[in-house]
Parts: sequence; structure tokens; C-alpha cells
Amino acid sequence: MNRNRILLIAFAALLVTLACTIFVGGPDYPQPPIPISPEAITSLQEEVKAAALAGAASGEITLKMSETQLTSYLAYKLLQSPSPMFTFPQVLLRDGQMRIIGKTQQGYFTANIGITLAVGADETGQPKLQLVEADFGPFPLPDGLNKAITAIIEEAYTGALGPVATGFRITSISIADGTMTVVGKIR
Repeated sequence: MNRNRILLIAFAALLVTLACTIFVGGPDYPQPPIPISPEAITSLQEEVKAAALAGAASGEITLKMSETQLTSYLAYKLLQSPSPMFTFPQVLLRDGQMRIIGKTQQGYFTANIGITLAVGADETGQPKLQLVEADFGPFPLPDGLNKAITAIIEEAYTGALGPVATGFRITSISIADGTMTVVGKIR
């Protein structure tokens, strides 16, 4: 009888383990977390429109984007993906770099990931992203990580700027104190 009880407890523990995911580490999330909201996406879209109108008169566009706006927009874009590389994004804009923190899952294991990007413009005035560092906790780095991350961010960039992006040539991008400032000229 004692043996049956031990087997029952072991079986119950196994079921509980299988029903849950196990967190296995990775970089820490920012505290407090950057809020995600539809209002932040709307404010980003309004700022893009205002910058485009101002640029139509002057020929130059200056757009400032906050961590909240970019975090909210990236979260929205990831929700649209049938199998996102990561979830629950946090976009940090500090010290000239963009740091993205998120959660990823492999089987029953979840981990926090961290991706640090240098953001600039190429010779044609398009955004240029360079992977500086990637931390996937105990998981191996996925094949094609740089290309996949670049595609996600570029899609978010062109989606955020909308029709302005096609007639827009970036002259500079600066990142500091939670803000990314993109300056460019209308072609």
C-alpha cells in the first residue's frame, strides 16, 4: 500500500510537471516593465503623420519614438505572426543601442532572451541593423537570427512609418535616454 501511494504521488508530480512550463533563465526584464498599450501605437502613428506633414513643407522629417511606442508596436506585430520567435517584448533605447528583451519557449522550457542591436542608416538611407549581442539563456542561438531579427525590425519600421517610408531617406538615427530620433529627407 505504501508503494502504491508513492507511485501515485510520483505520477501526480510528473503530470504537474508536464502541464507546466519550466523557466530556465536568461536576461532580466526591465523593472518596472515598459507598458504595452494601443494608445502608444496610436500616438506613434499620429507622430508619423505630423512629421510627414511638417516634412512636406521643409523637406526634412524628424521623428522621435519612445520605448513605450516601440514596445507596443513590436508586441502588436508579434501578435500577428503565427509563430513568433519571441513574445512579451520590451524595447530599451539606451546608450546608442536598441535592446530587445522577450520570452521564448522550446518544448516545456521557457527562457528570457536579449538582443542588442546597433541601429543606423545605410548609404541608400534605409535602416541598417547590426546584431551586437544575443542572449538566449540556455538555448542555442537560432540559425539565421540576425536575418530574422532584422526582418522583424525593418517590417516594424516600415509599418510604423507607413507610406512615408517609401519616399524617405534617413540621414541619421540617434538613441539615448529611452528615445530613438530618426532624421531624414523626403526624396
